[in-house]
Amino acid sequence: MAFTLACLEAGSVFAAVCALLLTRAQPSPIDSLGIPAVVAPALAVSVCCLVTFYHNDLYELRALRDLRGVAPRLLRSLGLAFVLLAAAYSLLPGGTLNAALLASVFLLVVGLVVPLRAVSYGLVARRRAPQRVLILGAGPLARKIADEIEAAPDLPYRVVGFLEDGEARVTPGAAAAPGPPVRPLEDVDTLIRELCPDRLVVALSERRGRLPVWRLLSSWAGGLQVEDGIEFYEQLTRKLAIESLSPSSLIFHHVLQKSRWQLRWRRLVSVTGAALGLVLAAPLMAVVAALVKLDSRGPVFFVQERVGLRGRIFRLIKFRTMQGPPPEGDSVWCRDDHPRLTRLGRWLRDLHIDEFPQFINVLKGDMDLVGPRPEMACNVQTMTEHIPYYGLRNAVRPGVTGWAQIKQGYAVTLPEVMEKMRYDLYYVKHMSLWLDLRILLVTARIVLCGRKVA
Repeated sequence: MAFTLACLEAGSVFAAVCALLLTRAQPSPIDSLGIPAVVAPALAVSVCCLVTFYHNDLYELRALRDLRGVAPRLLRSLGLAFVLLAAAYSLLPGGTLNAALLASVFLLVVGLVVPLRAVSYGLVARRRAPQRVLILGAGPLARKIADEIEAAPDLPYRVVGFLEDGEARVTPGAAAAPGPPVRPLEDVDTLIRELCPDRLVVALSERRGRLPVWRLLSSWAGGLQVEDGIEFYEQLTRKLAIESLSPSSLIFHHVLQKSRWQLRWRRLVSVTGAALGLVLAAPLMAVVAALVKLDSRGPVFFVQERVGLRGRIFRLIKFRTMQGPPPEGDSVWCRDDHPRLTRLGRWLRDLHIDEFPQFINVLKGDMDLVGPRPEMACNVQTMTEHIPYYGLRNAVRPGVTGWAQIKQGYAVTLPEVMEKMRYDLYYVKHMSLWLDLRILLVTARIVLCGRKVA
C-alpha cells in the first residue's frame, strides 16, 4: 500500500508540474529549450516531495490513522521540499521555477496529495477491522504470536481463543486470568462455531498424532483461512521463530539456495556502491583519520578478525573508537565498551562514520553492502552453542548494514543476540534486491537523521 501510494504521488506530481509548466510558459519551453526544460523541474519537484515525505514518516500508513495526524508532517515535508528546490534553483535547466511558479506548484501538490491521502486512509480504515484469530496450540510459539499481536494494536488481528495441544498445559493462574479462552484440542469444532474466527493459526508444539487434519481441511474448504504458525509469525514480525524451526523446513524450503543471477546482481550492486561510497567519503575519511590520531594514542584503524561467508576468517577495518585493552574476563554476553570509548569515538559511533572503511572490505570480497553483521571470530563458538542455527548466518556474505541492524541495533546479551538472529535468518530466507534497497534506504535515514522505521 505504501509503495503504491508513493508511486501514485510521485507520478501525479510529476505529470501535474509538467502540465503547469507547459500552460504557464510563454513561449513554450519545448520550443525554446526542449523537453528537458519541462521534465527536469517536474522531476526535481516529484523527487524532492518523495524524499521529504519518506523522511517525515508519511509512508508509515499503519502509524498514521487519519489526515489530522498527517497535516503537520505534510506541511513540514512540503516546506523542506521547496527549501531543497530553492537551493538547487540554479541547477534547473532554463530557470523556469520562479517565486510565483513555486507558489503555484505548492498549491498544486497540496491539491493532489490531500485527496490521494484521504482515499488511502479510507482504504486502510476499511481494512483495519481486526480479523479474529483462533490459535491451535498453547505452547511457546502460540504465546509468542499472541504477544506480538497484543503488543502491536495497529495489526489487523485479534486473538479470540486458544486450543490446548495436550503437552503445553497452561498454569491454573493463566487459565483463570482474563483473556481469550483456552480449550482442549478436542473442542475445535465447538470453538470454531462459538467464536466464528476468520483465521486459524496452527502453532502446535508437536503435530504428530495430534493435528486434526480432516477438520482443518474441511474448515479451509468452508472459507476459514488456515495458516502455519511459523509462517504466520514470520509474516507478522518479519523475523523467524528459530526455536520452533525444524531442520527439514529449512532444507526443503530451500532457504539457503539463491540463484546465480541474484548473487551476481547483489555482488555488482555491492561493489558499485562501495566504490562510489569510498570516492564520495574520501575527503571526510581523511579528516576523520587525522582527528582520530589527534584525539588519542593508537592507530587510526581498528582491525579485527571476523567470520565471513561459509565461516572464512577475514580482517574487518573500522576507524578506531576505543582506547586501551578490553578488561580481563570480559564475557561474550556482557561486553560494555562505553568506558573505553574516546570522545571522538562516541561521536563517530553515533553517526556510524566509523563504519566507512568497511567499504574496503566490500571491494576485497569479504563483505557485501547488506547482510548479517560479521561476528568476532573468538565469539562464534560460544554463540553457536547457545543459539539454534547460528551458523546459517554464514550462508551469505556479512554486510556493512543489514535487516537485523536496522530492526534491532547493537546487541551484547544473549536475548538480544537471539533476537538479531531471528532477523538475520529472515533476511537469509528472503534476500532480494528489493529488500536490500529497503535496508539501504533505512540505513541512510539512520545515518542522516538518527531515526529508523520498524
